[in-house]
Amino acid sequence: MIILGLTGSIGMGKSTTADLFAKEGVPVFDVDAVIHKLYVEDQDLIDKIAHAFPAAKQGGVIERAVLGDLVRGHKDALSDLENIVHPAIANVRANWLQDARGRDEAFVMFDIPLLFETGGENKVDKIIVVSTSPEEQKHRVLARPGMTEARFAHFLSRQMPDEEKRRRADFVINTSKGLEDAAQQVQSILRQLKT
Repeated sequence: MIILGLTGSIGMGKSTTADLFAKEGVPVFDVDAVIHKLYVEDQDLIDKIAHAFPAAKQGGVIERAVLGDLVRGHKDALSDLENIVHPAIANVRANWLQDARGRDEAFVMFDIPLLFETGGENKVDKIIVVSTSPEEQKHRVLARPGMTEARFAHFLSRQMPDEEKRRRADFVINTSKGLEDAAQQVQSILRQLKT
């Protein structure tokens, strides 16, 4: 089984590209989706986060936007949060991977926004970076509801520069030419990996 790591900076088209791999039959572990689910369903984790960040717990669940505001720009707080959340994610990921091995999957994919920033490149066999031009990236991100130049700048400050990610990738998918072109790139990568 080949473990693929999919990453890309904000606004590059990573989630859409992950969907393209899923359509080709590749099981995708979406870290953001797992976190979202844990913040709503994992009572032990909710209690641990609420102990460290009481304002983040609202209506019995962790409000991601509130939590984000509490840790944004505070390295120590972010580190504290990661120390709470990462073991829970690792546990879910290990179970998911075991299930995939049991099904004898040829490929699985970890969709991890901060793959390089968190040392995740050591847990995958091949790295795929999703990229586009800086102009297109900015256009996409600022079109999102509630996004501001300041929030965009904050996201970029937490992420490795796109150029460095592309340099460290095994494959780069350029999403600037639309969905059909990206789908063809996905199919090409899978063909190469099967040989």
